[in-house]
Amino acid sequence: MDVVIIKYNAGNICSVDYALKRLGINPVITDDAEYICRADKIIFPGVGEANTTMSYLRERRLDELIRSLQQPVLGICIGMQLLCRHSEEGDADCIGVFDVEVKRFVSHRREDKIPHMGWNTLTNVSGTLFPSSLENSFVYFVHSYYVPVNVCTVAVTEYTQPFSSALHKDNFYATQFHPEKSGSIGERILRNFLNI
Repeated sequence: MDVVIIKYNAGNICSVDYALKRLGINPVITDDAEYICRADKIIFPGVGEANTTMSYLRERRLDELIRSLQQPVLGICIGMQLLCRHSEEGDADCIGVFDVEVKRFVSHRREDKIPHMGWNTLTNVSGTLFPSSLENSFVYFVHSYYVPVNVCTVAVTEYTQPFSSALHKDNFYATQFHPEKSGSIGERILRNFLNI
């Protein structure tokens, strides 16, 4: 199986690479359009700032390429947010696979620190990546912006309010949390994606 991790100006690519290698997959990290289009599975991870990152993707026409992909694609963290229509972070127009706006967390209580960082639970799970056995499983988050619950939501997490911890539409899957940092649960989710 050929798995590509899309290379762009966002951190955290190496930890996804290591997680896949633990599963017996040797991914290729590239921004080469031809190689990306030939891959069986594509992972679009990242940690970064939406506006700057979208500028980088547009300059290389990677935004158009990602939008056109037909094989299974998994966005992780900012990768999920960039697959949405728009982000409040830097007032950025994004790739637009998911027709929803990314919002900034607002702290309503003193104990609600922003960013949302650490372990939290998945609820209302559904779909290929999230069998019912994963209901109430803990996964690892680090983010200041969130995707509201919408028609593409396949897992929900509560922090200041319910938000989408995972999305799915057609061949596009996305997680706000980091499966590569979420222990055995994250490993199961990555395996589920690789088995699509």
